[in-house]
Amino acid sequence: MGTAPRLPELQECLGSAARDAQERANLAGVRHIVLVLSGKGGVGKSTLSTQLALALRSAGNRVGILDVDLCGPSIPRMLRAQDSAVHQCDSGWVPVGVGQDSAIALMSIGFLLERPDDAVVWRGPKKNALIKQFVTDVAWGDLDFLIVDTPPGTSDEHISTVEALRPHRLLGAVLVTTPQAVSVGDVRRELTFCRKAGLRILGIVENMSGFVCPHCSECTNIFSKGGGEELAKHAGVPFLGCVPLDPQLSQSLEEGKDFIQEFPKSSAFPALTHIAQQILDTSKRSS
Repeated sequence: MGTAPRLPELQECLGSAARDAQERANLAGVRHIVLVLSGKGGVGKSTLSTQLALALRSAGNRVGILDVDLCGPSIPRMLRAQDSAVHQCDSGWVPVGVGQDSAIALMSIGFLLERPDDAVVWRGPKKNALIKQFVTDVAWGDLDFLIVDTPPGTSDEHISTVEALRPHRLLGAVLVTTPQAVSVGDVRRELTFCRKAGLRILGIVENMSGFVCPHCSECTNIFSKGGGEELAKHAGVPFLGCVPLDPQLSQSLEEGKDFIQEFPKSSAFPALTHIAQQILDTSKRSS
């Protein structure tokens, strides 16, 4: 098993027939693929991707995360894996095992940069080529769920990701918003993107929905409330729930801890596990 090439040595191409066969083989063991989307940055999309993966894993599922947020690969740090290296096997890149007992398989451009502070200053075609290579060349093995963390917006990367994953078991997309009107407005554009792309919408999550005081349990709606639920109702899509601002969740992300295992009494825990359960229920109905 060899070490994977660092950037920019990633554009070595296989013949199209060999690449297609390898792609089918590498994703053959993945039962359900879930995209996590947001209309804008800073709404907690990567946080939700990470916690959804941890919650699904805690429920006994085999889980992987594909981080295609090429300019902001934050998930390796959230899972305390930023110093890990990707290796190669006969089937392609071996994802990094993170979490308790290396139970979650993770692939991110963050593992391929020479230095963690390096910026990915690429035009669209090069980004799209790497996304396609992530889909083709990562040896995921057998997974119940592959969570795909996407960059904000509705740009080239999103089109490339959906097109690359469409032939496989793409369960659908979870959309993340915060309660403010400006964030909800951006998620409306994301809904339009999903419909134009023929992408099933699994539901909307309203993140940062109130702050529950850890001392008195009073909830303060810092960023308003109810925008995500109202949007889901108006759009006719499921509303998966509200996730409150939670200092323990922030702490777990900063320290690379497993929030689902270590903070079961926190205010965000029931919200996150409820969202994961709805994804599980949808996957069972789709099987």
